[in-house]
Amino acid sequence: MRLCRIMKRFICEQNIAHFQKLLGETSETTLQGTLERLLATAKRELALIDADEEGAGPLPFTQHAVEAGDAASIREQFLADFDGSPHPYMLLDPGPRLQIIDINAAYAAATFTSREAIVGRSLFEVFPDNPDDPLADGVSNLYASLKTVAQTGRPHAMAVQRYDVRDLSGTFVEKRWQPVNTPIHDDAGRLVFLLHHVEDVTDQVSH
Repeated sequence: MRLCRIMKRFICEQNIAHFQKLLGETSETTLQGTLERLLATAKRELALIDADEEGAGPLPFTQHAVEAGDAASIREQFLADFDGSPHPYMLLDPGPRLQIIDINAAYAAATFTSREAIVGRSLFEVFPDNPDDPLADGVSNLYASLKTVAQTGRPHAMAVQRYDVRDLSGTFVEKRWQPVNTPIHDDAGRLVFLLHHVEDVTDQVSH
């Protein structure tokens, strides 16, 4: 399994480099469109492989081995504000699979989900790219941002991002978001959680 993942990652990385090179060399519109779709697919596949295996990426040594009790204590410190906030928040485990630790009511409403349905599941299992959008880059862009946050220890504000979500019927709905990702550290400076905050700006961007 490990060797298979290594090979898949290698192939994705080679494809990304190849498609980017070809895009820079062609001015033919149809070929550009094909290459852009292939590039988006390769970036998504690489993000999914890395998110599943590494989470937000290899962390600095000082950020490993956070005690479960410490994590629970830190969570309790801001849960009241987290739960009651009118702004959508999701709390993530930065480790492999990027497991969803919690969401608040505002996030559930904005994304047509519920705590009961998604807590404990991996981020990109719950929020995949829209399969009907061949240029969808929500997964790869969000993963890159979370990885940046984990490795730098600093918040990262993403550009307005199209990231479609499934409604209650399971149909993908076009959405545009303004995401900000923030690291949550313990007193020793070790990364405990990633806090994902989004604002739905679909109406502002679409009209």
